[in-house]
Parts: sequence; structure tokens; C-alpha cells
Amino acid sequence: MSTPAPQKEQFLVINALGGQTTTLVTTFTRLCMEQRCLIVSSRMSRHGTCSALLLQVSGNWDALARLETLLLTVARREHFTLSMSRSTTLEERPQALPYNVFVTAAQRPELCGELCAFFQQLEIDIEELFSFTYMAQHTGTAMLNMTLTIAIPAKTQLSWLREQFLDFCDELNLDAVIEPWRPVH
Repeated sequence: MSTPAPQKEQFLVINALGGQTTTLVTTFTRLCMEQRCLIVSSRMSRHGTCSALLLQVSGNWDALARLETLLLTVARREHFTLSMSRSTTLEERPQALPYNVFVTAAQRPELCGELCAFFQQLEIDIEELFSFTYMAQHTGTAMLNMTLTIAIPAKTQLSWLREQFLDFCDELNLDAVIEPWRPVH
């Protein structure tokens, strides 16, 4: 008699856009709780008059299906823009080192794409990206501040990567630092 293979944990990834941050967060967290779904990770941010909420929710198949149906109804009623996708646990990945990349530069439309392409060419995964623009206080120059969390394959020689990255930054006139990721306490 064989034992059945363990089921992979199932997730529902929810992306919601709305006008009110507190209403958006309160509504979605309450619905998850009511349907006995666990919020595994969440992010919320305001972008002008629009608020974005990203949730990864886990639960059994039935609970996730009920939540999906309920969210569609609530999104129509509350005028939220909603997208959802089922997901499973990430398959085992090769050993990688988490690093942060901090970049400050004069804003240029192509800059974010150039940074992402640099890491893509080196087959380094970008795990997280956060950026914002602002006007420099003394000069009024439009500036970009970007933070990336990357996963450097363990086989990559760090001194070589730092050299490649600094050459890249010098070529584009970027002020940047690459350093090991550290948990925030």
C-alpha cells in the first residue's frame, strides 16, 4: 500500500487597486480571515490617487475558491480593480546569495530597464524592486532612487560581480552600492 504524495501548498496571489488605502486593506484582510485563508505576505503602497495592494494568501482549495468568488463580487461593488492568480510553492532553486542594490541617479526613462537588463544578462534573479522619483532639494533635478533585492547564484565570484557592476554604474553615471541583504529588526 503506497502513501499518496503530499499536496503542494496552494496560494492565491491577489493584486488590487483602489482609491482608499485603509478601505482596501481592511476589506481584503477581513475577507481573507472570514474565509479561513492565511495572508502569507502583503504589500500596500500609494501611487498618486491610486493605492495598490498585493497579497499572497494560502488555504485549502475550497477556501481559496470561495475567496476568489467573493473578491470578484466585492471588487465590482467597491470599484476596485482586481487580478488574481493561483500559485504553488516555489520549486527548489539553486543556491543563491541575497544582496541589496541601492541606486541613486538623475532620472532617465530608460534607467530602470537598463538596470534590470544588466542583472538579466548575468542570470541574476531580481526578487524585489522598489523605486521612487523626487526633485533634488537644492538643484530641482529629477532624481531616481531604486532598491533591488537580487539572488546571486552561489557559484558567482562576488569580486567579479562587484567589478562588473561598478563599471556598469560608472558608464551610466550612477551612484550605487551592492551589499549583502540583512534582515531588518
